[in-house]
Amino acid sequence: MKTKATLTDADVSKMLAAAKACANQNNWAVTIAIVDDGGHLLGLQRLDGAAPMSAHIAPAKAHTSALSRRETKIYEDIINNGRTAFLTAPTVQGMLEGGLPIVIDGQVIGAVGVSGVKSSEDAQIAQAGIDALM
Repeated sequence: MKTKATLTDADVSKMLAAAKACANQNNWAVTIAIVDDGGHLLGLQRLDGAAPMSAHIAPAKAHTSALSRRETKIYEDIINNGRTAFLTAPTVQGMLEGGLPIVIDGQVIGAVGVSGVKSSEDAQIAQAGIDALM
């Protein structure tokens, strides 16, 4: 039987704090979402000034990243390159850059999704959260 790491409440708090610090350092108003490997929401923080819609998009990005075990940018690129049929994939939402899987010992244990600024900046914030675990 394999053993796999799981995210704790302390891990989620640490990641949210690091992602929030990155966003605040750049004056970016975003929503940050962290999910487990099944895409279930563990933590959400909507920073002051973040658009209400970002509170829906960030968890969707995290969910998609966790279930697919890939960065959501991959799906944005697939769609932008003309494969629009991918939009019909079941349970897949948030197919925009800004969702990153959390990989520990080669296993995806969750994901971080961020929404509110440019997609590449969303991804930068998500990475800052993940880096707090390493």
